Amino acid sequence: MIVPAPFIAAPFVADVCDDALWDRLAWSPDKHSGHVRIGFTTGAAPATGWPAVGDRCDVVYGPAEIENTHPAIVGADDPESAAHELADHVARNPQSATILAGVLRTGTEVSVRQALDVESWAYSTLLGGTEFAAWLARRGPRPLPPTSAAAPVLVDRDGTRLTITLNRPERRNAFGAALRDAMVAALDVAVLDDSLTEVHLRGAGPAFCAGGDLDEFGTTPDPVIAHFVRTAGGAGVRLAEIADRTTAFLHGACVGAGIELPGLAGRIVVDPRVAIRLPEVGMGLIPGAGGTVGIPRRIGRWRTFHLATSGTSIGAQTALAWGLADEVADVAPA
Repeated sequence: MIVPAPFIAAPFVADVCDDALWDRLAWSPDKHSGHVRIGFTTGAAPATGWPAVGDRCDVVYGPAEIENTHPAIVGADDPESAAHELADHVARNPQSATILAGVLRTGTEVSVRQALDVESWAYSTLLGGTEFAAWLARRGPRPLPPTSAAAPVLVDRDGTRLTITLNRPERRNAFGAALRDAMVAALDVAVLDDSLTEVHLRGAGPAFCAGGDLDEFGTTPDPVIAHFVRTAGGAGVRLAEIADRTTAFLHGACVGAGIELPGLAGRIVVDPRVAIRLPEVGMGLIPGAGGTVGIPRRIGRWRTFHLATSGTSIGAQTALAWGLADEVADVAPA
């Protein structure tokens, strides 16, 4: 069978829908059209209600005063411009943005473990894509990061509390292989020892975690091995298992894995000066450390799509208002 070119191109489109389409869109049986659907509104609620529109959109921009009406809505000074700006981001990385939308639609309908697998399969698919290859070419070749004599993760037990501290302050705790493996080993202690009733996650130095170590991107032998590293060998599934005992204390830059992994914790405390960002779509990827699983369970798939596709940064008060943080308090670097 020969697949015509328009069929291949059609999914890589971002529909931008305004108020006039709400009711028709909400009643449409085509819940997910196969491509990104972005809405904007001046504030008028559809006759069918926001949930019906939310079911059929990947995000809706509206005036700030209606942001709390439904988690699909992201407040904006100019909702129409915000919608078209996001559509431009989709156009720059259509493969990763479209796959992200599909993963987010699916992820909240299955278990956390299943959602982590879905995320990882999609991430491995994109590792072989042209958008990630283009990002690697723009970045250029880099040497692997230098090794350090210091332990990449510090583990301290005090009675029934286990404190796990990311300890690569000179690299802003970039989530590289050594740090990941050490964190997994520490989390395994908590998984196996249920006498530990509290697990605290902290970061040494100026940032909790500035995301994946960019010097290591593209170094995994193949996408299949990468999938098993992220899942069976990853921190996400372990954090999910002990979520009810875990509190993450975040300060400074929390980028990529630096917010994705804490998003799986049961409680998140953020410093007033925290900066949260998901940059992966701009690299031709999607969040791959649990970001499409824990974050949408806190703030909804729509705001997660907005954060990841736009690459915008949010602060403590927005994180608190959306539910990505449970408390804003001074968090001293460990």
